[in-house]
Amino acid sequence: MDLKLDTAQAIANDCLRIGGDMGLKPLTVAVLDAAGHLKVLLRQDGTSTLRREVAKGKASGAIALGMGSRGIFERAKEQPYFIQSVNALAGGSLVPVPGGVLIRKDGEIIGAVGITGDSSDNDEACASRAIEAAGLTADGG
Repeated sequence: MDLKLDTAQAIANDCLRIGGDMGLKPLTVAVLDAAGHLKVLLRQDGTSTLRREVAKGKASGAIALGMGSRGIFERAKEQPYFIQSVNALAGGSLVPVPGGVLIRKDGEIIGAVGITGDSSDNDEACASRAIEAAGLTADGG
């Protein structure tokens, strides 16, 4: 199953809308397909300069390891050398904190959202709500 562009755009736009409803700081949202390719990147005014890389790192880590970045965060606490090694293999792009949420349809991973700008917990909640608004299943790990 493929993540269609219109669905990826709707999820990204909903992240920004929901973030506004939640009163979050300016957000950057990256939506990747199941192969880890960038489908959509939205960056609100006022975001800091590395937010694009952080958003992509949260999403790509989730795709690469097949678990939401909250799960990666927990694993990093239990097995720091493993996550450090995976991050080295990923060229240093892995961001092991909440905010990378897998997008599932009928149990299969079809993509991931990486979102950053507010607290990691708020980022994750925002992404999960947007994914679920699209009629899909959010898996934060």
